[in-house]
This record gives sequence, structure tokens and C-alpha cells, in this order.
Amino acid sequence: MMLPINTGTFMIQQSTLKKLSEVLGLSISTVSRALKDHPDISEKTKTKVKELAVAMEYEPNSYAVQLRTKHNNVLGILVPTINNFFYDSFIAAVEDEARLHGYSVLIMQSMDKLQIESSNLNLFRKNMVAGLFVSISIETEDPTPFIKLNELKTPVIFFDRVPETDACNKVCLADAETGRVAAEAIIRKGKNNVLALFGHPHLSITKKRLAAFKETMNRLAPDTKVRYAFPEQADASRLELLAALEHDKPDTVFCMGDLILIGVMNVIHEKKLRVPQDISVISVSNGFLPGLYDPKITHVETNGYKLGKKAFAQMLGCLQGNTTVEEVFIESALVEGGSI
Repeated sequence: MMLPINTGTFMIQQSTLKKLSEVLGLSISTVSRALKDHPDISEKTKTKVKELAVAMEYEPNSYAVQLRTKHNNVLGILVPTINNFFYDSFIAAVEDEARLHGYSVLIMQSMDKLQIESSNLNLFRKNMVAGLFVSISIETEDPTPFIKLNELKTPVIFFDRVPETDACNKVCLADAETGRVAAEAIIRKGKNNVLALFGHPHLSITKKRLAAFKETMNRLAPDTKVRYAFPEQADASRLELLAALEHDKPDTVFCMGDLILIGVMNVIHEKKLRVPQDISVISVSNGFLPGLYDPKITHVETNGYKLGKKAFAQMLGCLQGNTTVEEVFIESALVEGGSI
């Protein structure tokens, strides 16, 4: 005999085994075993329990399940911000792969603050994520908390912004190659006065790109004038270009990232400069933003989606027992767009 159920009442909050047992007049253990098709439970009781569970929108407590099975199917992603074309495409790739392999994804932002990053790391640890993808904040100098998590059998894969230690798994863009490719593109066009705008000088990604860019310019075009600045964001890069135009107008601007490119292009449009006739522009980008301008911006491609695919493959290997520490690279490629 089916019990009358006011489903409207039960839909207000998620059902628990205790609620199911109270309505049915059965023990919690009986309800639990019925939901798992335990052979000791009669088919009649199983049917009653399952019908009520559907009506009450019962869902198993995922935290309890992972405690019991010692397995969690949630992967964490910690990035400085999701308001970024590169991170957006990285996340999309990880989500696509996770879905195919039966995992869900939990995403948090550090906002480039060490305190927020630490707090988020604690949340990931308390929720016992199966693994964690991390692009560190500008303020992060010591990766030990992440490495300790790895030692507790929770794999950590660093990507894009990575610590300089060798004692961790990394999936990176070929940053030195990126700097070299950009410099060579400028040299081939015979440019004489370059404004090179890089990201935060403390980040390994900036250090590697800057060193390779400088070395290539000094070796292949020692007479070319190059001014270096580290604006990071759109507003700061805008001010850098405005100042350069006032004193010694560059014929080329190099932008290490999309936010820098936005600030530069705002000034170019504001001053009604023609690209590339009045000023040339080259950037490092995943390609979405450069494609929005006319002409399209020539850029060294940093493919976040490819990086996400590689990172997930490395994570899957770790989850399946691979303990080898690896640093995987994605090669850089110049995409011509008509801006230089």
C-alpha cells in the first residue's frame, strides 16, 4: 500500500535517509540497504523506498559516500581569475575531459591574493577533491602547501603560472620560446623602436619570456631600441603607451597578454593611429581577442584549451597511480594577423 505523500513539502529541502525512514516507519539502515538493492531487503520494501525517494527528490550525501568509498569524483581548479580568455578556455578543456571520465569540476579564484588562495586551498582539502589544477597568484612565493597536498595522495598539477621548484607536476607553455618567437617576428619586419610590455616581474612566466625576448633582440638586432615595462593590467598598459607616444613614439608595441593588449588598443583607437601604418602591434594570446580587431593582431599563440587537455591527461595519469614528476610543454606558434 502506497503512503500519501505531500511532495510539495518535501521539495523545499533536500531529503535525507532519516526523513525517508521516518515517513516509511523503517530503520535508516533498512532504507539505505533498500536503495542499494541489498538482497536481504524484499522487493516490496525496495519499491516503496525507491518510489518515496523519487517523490522526495532524495540524493545521496556525496560527502558521506566519499568517506565510505575513499573516492571522490570532484576535481578542483584554482585560478587567479576566470575573467580571462586563456583561463576560460583551459577550464572548458578540463570540464570536457572530466565529463568524459566521470568527474565533476569545482572552480575557485584567488583574485591574485595569497590569503584568498590559502583559504580556497583549505576548502579544496576539506572537500577532499580527487585532484587539483593550480595557476598560482602573483603573491605566491612558497608552493609548500600545495606540495604537501600532493604528498597526501591528492595530485596537484600546476599550469601557466607555475612555481620554480622542480618538485611538482607542471603543464606549461614554452615561455622562453614564446619570447623568442615574438622577438624574431619584430626583427624580421625591421622595426627600430620597440615598447615591450610584460606582466608581473616576479612570475616565472614573465621571467622566462622576458629573458628570451631580450636575448634574441640583443643577439639579432643589437641596434634596435627596446624599452621594457611591466604594466600587468589594461589601465597600466594604457598609461605606458600614452607616455611613450609623448616622448619617443615607438614603431612597435609588444603585449605579453590580453589585458595589456586591451589597454594598448584603447590608446591606438583614441589617438586614431593606423595599424600597422602608424604603429605595429604584436601580442601573446590564445587568439580570441586578437581576432576581434581589424586588422587582426599578429600573436604568439598560447592555447589554453590544448593546455587544459594536456593537464587533464597528466592528472588522469596521477589518479591512476603514476608517481613520476613531469613538466610538460605546449609549443609556441606565430599566428599572422596583419598588425605588424
